[in-house]
Amino acid sequence: MSESDGLPAAPHIKPELSRPFAITRVGAGVRVPVEATATECAALATRMGVLAVHTLTCRFDLSHGEGGAIQATGRLRARVRQNCVVSLEPFESELAEDFAVRFVPAGMESDELDLEAEDEIPYEGTSIDLGEAASEQLALALDPFPRKPGAELPGSVGPHESGAFAALAKLLPPQ
Repeated sequence: MSESDGLPAAPHIKPELSRPFAITRVGAGVRVPVEATATECAALATRMGVLAVHTLTCRFDLSHGEGGAIQATGRLRARVRQNCVVSLEPFESELAEDFAVRFVPAGMESDELDLEAEDEIPYEGTSIDLGEAASEQLALALDPFPRKPGAELPGSVGPHESGAFAALAKLLPPQ
């Protein structure tokens, strides 16, 4: 939607973590670190729906790809506080993930649905936002069903202790 459609343009939302990086600085290849401040971590915790993001660092190794694309490989490290889906108790998690993405000019994204292909992040203008890319990698690294180590469902039973199979097992002769 845009003003040309007779509707107001959508407001531009500033990311919680923004680190614009000029494409001209990529050259033959460059390594760029990104580290979130305490304020940015607090804003990311709200966005990600976790109790806290204590730390977030990301390393990007950038190089030129085909058709104006920028290849990026890297490593994300974060420490977060989440609620366990089983016990509902808060717990700390250490995240460490390697990743590979491609920054592509807006409108040049692939139309093919290939689950094995690297994620594409569209960009406009002459810079890419490594902070927002780091935020997206954090979102992908977070377990959607976080479970505190050692947490078990109350009254957990084995597969043959309840239900239809338990009733059938009772019909079998003792072994």
